[in-house]
Amino acid sequence: MGPGNRPLDLEWLEDFLALAESGNFSRAAEARSIAQPAFSRHIRALEDWVGVELFDRSAHPAALTAAGQRFQPLLEDLLARLEAARIKARAAHDQAAASLRFAATHVLSLTFFPRWLGGLESQLRLGPIQTMSDSSHACEDLMLQRRVQFVLCHGHADVPGRLDDAGYPVLRLADDRLLPVSAPRGGSGGPPRHAIGDTGTAPVDGPIEPLPVLAYSEASGLGRIMRARLRRVFGGFGDGASPVPGAGTPAVPQGVSVVFTAHHAALLKAMALEGRGVAWLPESLVATELRSGTLVPAADAAWNVPVEIRLYRQRAEMAPAAESLWHLSMARADGGG
Repeated sequence: MGPGNRPLDLEWLEDFLALAESGNFSRAAEARSIAQPAFSRHIRALEDWVGVELFDRSAHPAALTAAGQRFQPLLEDLLARLEAARIKARAAHDQAAASLRFAATHVLSLTFFPRWLGGLESQLRLGPIQTMSDSSHACEDLMLQRRVQFVLCHGHADVPGRLDDAGYPVLRLADDRLLPVSAPRGGSGGPPRHAIGDTGTAPVDGPIEPLPVLAYSEASGLGRIMRARLRRVFGGFGDGASPVPGAGTPAVPQGVSVVFTAHHAALLKAMALEGRGVAWLPESLVATELRSGTLVPAADAAWNVPVEIRLYRQRAEMAPAAESLWHLSMARADGGG
């Protein structure tokens, strides 16, 4: 085994500096609180690791060789960097422990989360906050891997997700609805360009054009809810789960064609605004467009899908700031605030 492949003990480096400073093995060993024979073995082991002698033992006091003189300032710099790295790592750990770590689905990170967090900050000093915005599936992964303390997402009582199956504590923070919406025909506020049950544009003696649908992907929690609650609407478009009791929505008269699929409701909203089809979007996301008429309902209220805005937490005890946030959220949820 060559010198560079031998194991290195960091204690040897401190021993080297002590001997370089005193020039005396006995005093250096005493300063390092180690017996002199063991101290001498450490110096020899370090020299074996470097591959050259670092001290001239014939001199009194012991003096650094040319190799030792070159080695000393580089070693002092290395140890200083290691200490700085240790301090920074501990500081990062302490900051992470003191901070609140959220995973939120894309749509809620844009709509609900900022306002909800502002309401908590009016009653609680929260400190540093880290937020990761991703798909529902990715947010669940972050919670299951214990990389976040909280997950903010949509949910439905009849469509459990992985966090429900694993028994994570959950709060219902608010209610929302998935509304089928379309761009209007003929300008803002006009009738929907695409509507459920609209067969008026079918060609004479020709097939009825299917309803173009903008759908959520498999990684989307909203997609999981849509596939379960509106299974008859989408026919074969689903994940194979058994039908949900009470999901008796009739089939779309003109049939369905899924023309676009995405993880994010915001992207489906952009496609709906371009007139590409019907999308079931959270009311919290499209309230402004519905008021302005740039998006309009594509069906009556029977086609709406009620959902909850939920907050999940880690099952184990969390840092004091995270526990305080959870208890305040519980109090606000119980009080309807």
